[in-house]
Amino acid sequence: MDGTTLPIQPEINFCEDHRHGVYCAIFERRDVRGQFKPDLVEDDKLARLITAAHYAPSVGFMQPWDFMVVKQQEVKQKVHDLFKTAHDEAADMFEEERRETYRSLKLEGILESPVNLVITCDRSRSGPVVVGRTHQKTMDLYSSVCAVQNLWLAARAEGLGVGWVSIMNETALKEVLGIPKNITVIAYLCIGYVSHFYQKPELEMANWRERLAIEDILHFDQWGQSEQNSLTQTLKDQQAAAQEGRFLSEIL
Repeated sequence: MDGTTLPIQPEINFCEDHRHGVYCAIFERRDVRGQFKPDLVEDDKLARLITAAHYAPSVGFMQPWDFMVVKQQEVKQKVHDLFKTAHDEAADMFEEERRETYRSLKLEGILESPVNLVITCDRSRSGPVVVGRTHQKTMDLYSSVCAVQNLWLAARAEGLGVGWVSIMNETALKEVLGIPKNITVIAYLCIGYVSHFYQKPELEMANWRERLAIEDILHFDQWGQSEQNSLTQTLKDQQAAAQEGRFLSEIL
């Protein structure tokens, strides 16, 4: 097909409301653990989330993902049992002074959330040679993570909470869900309506970790090379605004 005949989008720039909505979803998205309500998620709304995930960018347009919806309580209970086992194992991996804090954290909402959703990656889907994956073989995995992010932002825009549960043995999880051995589990997500969203990530509020200063993870031209310039200062100002909840009202 001649490139000049390809259909194009009518507008390049978003209107102010749409632009604001994108940033609002980014900055107000949270990993939800303990705020799920029992209200059912409507099929049309869940369908929009899965569609948004399916429209994520993928290297070589490989679209390596599959989606598994989990609603049966007995299945969720089996998954929760896997989490409990892994959670106990994980606690012993932390130094003693952090162990009790770790045990006190709410790190999943498997049973409380009305919908669990698994996003996987089929690394063989596009064959052995894929555009963009010829030299970086993990691009299919990274592409699948983009699907997770698309779904997460769409969920926040819909007023739904999402929690990513990664404290599980993947082999055991695949056995419980009947996932073939050659398929990689990317994310086990808990989805549902919530009573509230926190202002900041829960691990940040629990003083588990602080958000890194953006100037400490910024490099120019060579790794480890920093500059004090207008971009650096603007980034610092914007991070300060975001931490204080002023980004949407003052920066946009």
